[in-house]
Amino acid sequence: MLNQLTLSQLTQKLASSEISARQIVESCLAQIGRVDGKIHAFLSYNAEDALAQADAADKALAAGATHAEKPLLGLPIGIKDVIAVKDQPLQCGSKILGNFISPYNATVIEKLKNAGAIVFGRLNMDEFAMGSSTENSAFGLTRNPWDITRIPGGSSGGSAAAVAADECIATLGSDTGGSIRQPAALCGCVGLKPTYGRVSRYGLVAFASSLDQIGPFTKDVRDAAILLSVISGQDTADSTSIPQAVPDYSATLTGDIKGLKLGLAKEYMIGGLDREVSAAMQAAVKQYEKLGAEIVEISLPHTDYAVATYYIIATAEASANLARFDGIRYCARVDGADPLELYSKTRGAGFGPEVKRRIILGTYVLSSGYYDAYYLRAQKVRTLIRQDFLNAFEKVDAVLTPTTPTAAFKAGEKTDDPLQMYLSDIFTISCNLAGICGISIPGGFTQSPKLPIGLQLLGKPFGEETILKLAHAYERSTVWHGERPGMLN
Repeated sequence: MLNQLTLSQLTQKLASSEISARQIVESCLAQIGRVDGKIHAFLSYNAEDALAQADAADKALAAGATHAEKPLLGLPIGIKDVIAVKDQPLQCGSKILGNFISPYNATVIEKLKNAGAIVFGRLNMDEFAMGSSTENSAFGLTRNPWDITRIPGGSSGGSAAAVAADECIATLGSDTGGSIRQPAALCGCVGLKPTYGRVSRYGLVAFASSLDQIGPFTKDVRDAAILLSVISGQDTADSTSIPQAVPDYSATLTGDIKGLKLGLAKEYMIGGLDREVSAAMQAAVKQYEKLGAEIVEISLPHTDYAVATYYIIATAEASANLARFDGIRYCARVDGADPLELYSKTRGAGFGPEVKRRIILGTYVLSSGYYDAYYLRAQKVRTLIRQDFLNAFEKVDAVLTPTTPTAAFKAGEKTDDPLQMYLSDIFTISCNLAGICGISIPGGFTQSPKLPIGLQLLGKPFGEETILKLAHAYERSTVWHGERPGMLN
């Protein structure tokens, strides 16, 4: 079935006229019809529009267009519901935006369209990207395709589940503290968080502006490289976008990693690490040694402060960013007798519990008398965490860690304990605080039940080439990425 193939495989078949773009979209639509009732990865999709885009791609191919010019021509890419697509809903998994329709395209969407992609559907997420399980969506939770009693991770749970369930060939998500890598690990696909500034944030609804990055979910590492090459690059509409040349990431996937140094941080071998996750990590270390990489023990001494630092900085920025959702300029309004009552009723009815919790926390740490004690101190610790990584990268080319401390947990298991939920991102948060790049790849399975385990590679600022090279070498020497959820067989 075409929906099971990768971007690179479909590109070859399209180029040889073996298949059509319409057939690819029809295959994805059929799969959505078969499984999305159980998984709920999609919030909405326009089948007629997707087929029209496919027909336009087929005409372009017939007229001589090539994938050298348009690398994603005829390939459907799903979009997390926090990225603006013109004339499509933009709700961020929240009630407060009502039936808001985006009037413009995000820069990454323009880049996808320029590359010939079929922009397809809105994918479920934790409200305003605040969560680790996609249970905070106002529109119902997304299920893990490997076990529908379990969560897919978050906040980009819909994006990960759609790829894992073969409902879409690839998707885009956003990562503020692990929201691409964590769900990719729990759903058994590839998820890449680029260096801060590598991909434009214009058109991404902000959660925490100094942490957010858009990145791809794919079925293998080569596809991640293809998609990253398309969406990367400086954008004058985003002042944090970096004027850095974009390499052909696919060209670096040679499989040869001899001589590269992989760091193992002693601080990441924590007591709460699941036994099977730890075993998968140890097996990966041995595999990398077989492939010719050198394993080096390193220290990231401020790791213990990462979670606390993150939940001060991220909530502070969320408090500021979400102030605009007030019922005046846009969003679903609940009228009141005066502006203050209108604000409180609108925000009280529109935001869910987790978003309210983070706004309250963020407002508190920014308030008079607490700013220096919390926010300013957190910014100083953030600098120390970044310096830890820069010091480590003087000795190693990348850092290898688990992506998550456990496999996917049961839906509802942690909803009453926010602190335990926050610890789901313990291995991913530092990457965002430091502004570096990271990728999660399939690294094995738990035995009973069979659930994916993710491995994470962290790279230097703008070191995506290196982590992709390392990820690809491991992937081609193992079988994990070829496994599919039992419900799909």
